[in-house]
Amino acid sequence: MGLPDSFERLAALWGRFPGVGAKTARRMIFYMLGQDREWAMELARAIEVLREAVHPCPECGGITTDELCGVCSDSTRDSGKICVVETQEDCVAMEQSGVFGGLYHILGGKCSPLDGIDLPLENLDRLKSRIGRLGTGEVILALPPGVEGDMTSYAVQDALSALRGGVKISRLSCGLPIGASIGYADRLTLRAALESRREMEAEW
Repeated sequence: MGLPDSFERLAALWGRFPGVGAKTARRMIFYMLGQDREWAMELARAIEVLREAVHPCPECGGITTDELCGVCSDSTRDSGKICVVETQEDCVAMEQSGVFGGLYHILGGKCSPLDGIDLPLENLDRLKSRIGRLGTGEVILALPPGVEGDMTSYAVQDALSALRGGVKISRLSCGLPIGASIGYADRLTLRAALESRREMEAEW
């Protein structure tokens, strides 16, 4: 039996979600069709409101509905430490773990030469500006272990080389399995990785 075009269009859109294949997308749509119309309309409204109201924080790149996110607007946070993560999801995972009391900076990408992907330069420039403005003493690179994580870490280190004078650059150490995402690590794992972080040695 062929499926309606509207069904196939929605399945194609949902299939773009991470970890959602064609079969899972079809299952989600069949579930939605089994609910009452008000539920479907509420889902559509929630997506619209989310898309309109949520925007990146101009300071760290995290998500917020206000001018600044809750972390950047919190005067009790330790501005002497900035934790650099790859994605907004990684930032949420670190914050919800409760193991870090400083500020965050989201790169919004990673170095992946095989895919022709490099770090967004504007995010690196914003990081350097924040470090100078806040007088940050340590930058903690909370990036996934592995080849791409290593290359991204060294790219950030190289970008901050001009600020090296009084800025310590460290990276999360043990506790994170190779290739794992920060976003999937539990609280104890993140705490172990943060507490055993090691300073990155300069290559210049």
